[in-house]
Amino acid sequence: MPPARTGVADYSVALLTQLQKQTEIEIESITCDVPVYHIGNNQLHRSIYQRALRRPGVVVIHDAVLQHFYLGSFRKSEYIEEFIFNYGEFALHEAESLWLDRPLSAQDPRYFNRPMLRRVVSTASAVVVHNPAAAKAVREHAPLASICEISHLYEPGERPSDIRCTAFRDQIGAGQNGFVFAIFGFLRESKRLNTILKTFERLHRMQPQTRLVVAGEFVSQDLERSSAEKLKQPGICRLSHLSPEDLKLAAASVDCCLNLRYPTAGETSGIAIRLMGAGKPVIVTEGEEWDRFPAEALFRIPSGAAEPEALFQAMATLTLRPDLARYMGSLAANHIQRYHSLSAAGTGISCATPSNRAHSPCSLLGRRSDGVATSGVDTHARWHSLVGKHLPARRHFACPYDSGSHAIRKRCGTITDLPVVCGPRVRRGGAGCARAP
Repeated sequence: MPPARTGVADYSVALLTQLQKQTEIEIESITCDVPVYHIGNNQLHRSIYQRALRRPGVVVIHDAVLQHFYLGSFRKSEYIEEFIFNYGEFALHEAESLWLDRPLSAQDPRYFNRPMLRRVVSTASAVVVHNPAAAKAVREHAPLASICEISHLYEPGERPSDIRCTAFRDQIGAGQNGFVFAIFGFLRESKRLNTILKTFERLHRMQPQTRLVVAGEFVSQDLERSSAEKLKQPGICRLSHLSPEDLKLAAASVDCCLNLRYPTAGETSGIAIRLMGAGKPVIVTEGEEWDRFPAEALFRIPSGAAEPEALFQAMATLTLRPDLARYMGSLAANHIQRYHSLSAAGTGISCATPSNRAHSPCSLLGRRSDGVATSGVDTHARWHSLVGKHLPARRHFACPYDSGSHAIRKRCGTITDLPVVCGPRVRRGGAGCARAP
């Protein structure tokens, strides 16, 4: 939670705002019926991680890699013990090698290929993820875990005025005819900043009306040093950490967001969701993280040797075809509004009592022959199945829901049939649910 300046903190505030509309919510409670833990890949989550192990509950995985969390938390012996717990005795030498090479962990794919998720997800009563890549990582570490994939929420807010947006563009020298790219958030090696700076230098020589906004704090001192001179080149505007209001203004004013990730931690970028919701095209590194999004709503580029040229082609195309950029942005905004709104990805609160179990949205679920649950309240029912089934009667639990058109009953029962696993199946109306094998 704030004052921590992280994406997880912003997400938690937005979710809390929605939850408080439904019921009374306690923060840092030791007496709650179902604890919900938000886990990320840094030291700010250390106490939350420890509490999730002491008293298991619902774990929301924001980064499907905890390698760097362990590298920063443990001594060598503890790290190796945890690595072996995840991958077995035969991984001893690999663990020792990764520990010795840990200064390279921010950009070495070996660390991202070993997420080390097993302990926290195997003890959780349910695991919530935001994309198929994260679900796959959890499943590989804990095959029996109850996994629920729920869209990363988007909180629109009021759009800044055209006058303020025009002033922002004039301030960075873009005017109304320039094309503005932007990078937002913490700056680390995996965001491919140096590749972006080199590519923009090439593009700016050909299209001088282009601009690049680089906004955010450096996480890596090495990256800050290596990019210092490149950030001084023409057409680049360097901004530090943006307040929520300043970020909203910048998002409304730019023309395209650059949101590359390699290696990836299986996260869903809150910045990308915010920019798409604002109607901006986003260029991303292709991967399973984006499988839920329409092909036309994102510019996906490959990682590796093909990345620089693919990035240049994408940026040049959007610069020369601003109509295409606007079209992609409109598709992105429509998708976000439909599947990522607070009503679609947020939460309703229900009371589990046997007397009104028949009125639970869970009881409304039908099943096709392939075992996929069919209902307009899929996400609502998924939270009942993942959270509610772990509670005795007359307890409270949280259950997000998909469709704002379906009323959420204040009191309903727990689900009592077979476990439900929310898998990566895509169908009209949202992700489907299938019986656990």
